[in-house]
Amino acid sequence: MVIKENKSLTAKKEEDFTEWFIQLVTKSELVDYTDVSGAMAYRPGAYQLWEKIQQETDKEFKKIGMTNVYFPMFIPEKLLSKMGEHVEGFAPEVAWVTHAGNKKLKEKLGIRPTSEAIIYPSLSKWIRSHNDLPKLFNQWCSVVRWEFNNPVLFFRTREFLWNECHNAFASKKEAISHGEKTIKAYNKITEDFMALPGIYGKKTESEKFAGAEFTKKVHTYLPNGKILEGTCFHYDGQKFAESYDIKFKDKDDKEKYVYQNTHAISTRMLGGMLAMHSDNNGLVIPPKMAENKLVIIPLLFKGKEKKVLDVTNKLKKELKIFNPILDERSDISAGRKFAEYELKGIPLRIEIGPRDLEKNAAILKTRIGKEKIEIKLKNIKKEIPNLLKEMQETLYENAKKLLEDNKEKTEKKKELIKFIKDKKIVKVPIRNSKEIEDKLKTETIGAKVLFIDPENESIKNKKCIITDEPADYWAYVGKTY
Repeated sequence: MVIKENKSLTAKKEEDFTEWFIQLVTKSELVDYTDVSGAMAYRPGAYQLWEKIQQETDKEFKKIGMTNVYFPMFIPEKLLSKMGEHVEGFAPEVAWVTHAGNKKLKEKLGIRPTSEAIIYPSLSKWIRSHNDLPKLFNQWCSVVRWEFNNPVLFFRTREFLWNECHNAFASKKEAISHGEKTIKAYNKITEDFMALPGIYGKKTESEKFAGAEFTKKVHTYLPNGKILEGTCFHYDGQKFAESYDIKFKDKDDKEKYVYQNTHAISTRMLGGMLAMHSDNNGLVIPPKMAENKLVIIPLLFKGKEKKVLDVTNKLKKELKIFNPILDERSDISAGRKFAEYELKGIPLRIEIGPRDLEKNAAILKTRIGKEKIEIKLKNIKKEIPNLLKEMQETLYENAKKLLEDNKEKTEKKKELIKFIKDKKIVKVPIRNSKEIEDKLKTETIGAKVLFIDPENESIKNKKCIITDEPADYWAYVGKTY
């Protein structure tokens, strides 16, 4: 298919991030808008990326004992109402089914905003003894949350894809230990595959998951200065167990409530990955995430086509482990092809023309490389892994440097406001108070307390940046999606 002129990105990442990102993911044919406001269509390129996350996450989850399940997307109102605090947190976002055809339902059904209310009644039936524990369930599904005014592709959509872990244990210690193992499993995906570094920190009381005893999340700094709240660990204690009567008999035949964790990763992380690494020429996909690691482009000159195509077809077979694309189209110029595959983020490009064949060589260029490299044909298969590995590591290091270069620390409110205006993530002393956090959000025009300092720096003699009263802890502040 011929690329039209309007396929190139007209917005610049550094000038209009939102417009650039919309053009990036639509013109590269990852996603598209639909007739449902705030809901997007995942085209093959995007869904392949999501499948990679699923596949690699499942591998890591199986190492720590988790198994996949699936529960209904419809949740009766009576089940949602069992957990007051939890429901209150999601109430504005729940979409409801009230009719089947023209007939009004006796009880309206919520469309899954999260699955505690439909999974936990089953756990209360399936768990009887300590021998039934732990229960380590993971579900891949979509959820619907309706409460926002400005949808953004990937980052804020009314329906999105995710996983949700719902795990039950016999003790608090076991629950927290497994929760940290789950975060390490996620980090294997987000850091090693998606090249996304982050800071793992505990949420404040006002920012924790509705119904949880505590919430921890990994936070990633994006190039537009906003923070992506990523993979999470919600320690729910026995709150849900008490609401849904999930009990077991221990070794002494005493009846107890289970302890529970929940976790998630969503398609928002794909948005973060694409926003982090991509540039004004198009997508940049980390090699470990790419379905097609490379594209082979024959440089076709009249009368010499056959010789070049014979070599490129042979090379495609030799490099099948990298799932290469061979673009043999003769009605498209090489330059147009280069632009197309840069837009689509293919990690590595191989060019071969008659002059290259005279030297038994090919020209290679990574998606982020500034220079082209000439490599002998006999050495290409050996060199490709090195080039892909270097690109993967460079993307991670660039993202890590972006984070470190944009971290600030202050005890002065004026400096905090300036840093937030300059799109920084800022460490400040603050009191543990929802009212103070709300005031901070107002005074910084939208920034919020993200998480408590995981380094646990001494807060002795420090004053709250908002009230000038003794601070309870250091915390990071920034703007989020």
